[in-house]
Amino acid sequence: MQIILLEKVVNLGNLGEVVRVKDGYARNFLIPKRMARRATANAVAEFEVKRAELEKAANEKLTAAQGQGEKLNGLTVQISQKAGVDGRLFGSVTNADIAEALTKQGFPVEKAQVRMPQGPVKTVGDHPVSVALHTDVVVEVTVAVLGEHA
Repeated sequence: MQIILLEKVVNLGNLGEVVRVKDGYARNFLIPKRMARRATANAVAEFEVKRAELEKAANEKLTAAQGQGEKLNGLTVQISQKAGVDGRLFGSVTNADIAEALTKQGFPVEKAQVRMPQGPVKTVGDHPVSVALHTDVVVEVTVAVLGEHA
């Protein structure tokens, strides 16, 4: 399916590009999230009229994300979980836990923005985690997991 991108999408393209994607990806993900539109003749003409407005909105989002990223970069978040004497947790610390802790500290972050390449944290200690505030803004945050002995 041919679609026109309404914002920058990772590994796909930038604002205004007409790209070909699988039908299901367009119908089930990109179009409902208002990231893209079908690339019909009318949609392309409509997009060209609104292009400056959409680019301005995209730049504002990027600027806001960069501002939040500067405050968030290098931050340490403390999360306490029940742990055994050997330092392993009963359960794990997931991206949802980290997003909740960041939101409590005044940085509203969704769990999908928290990226944990090694998977959930299962041990006590400091662990680096990246937070993607925007497609172009990714900051590093340290998660300090404290063990509570049961």
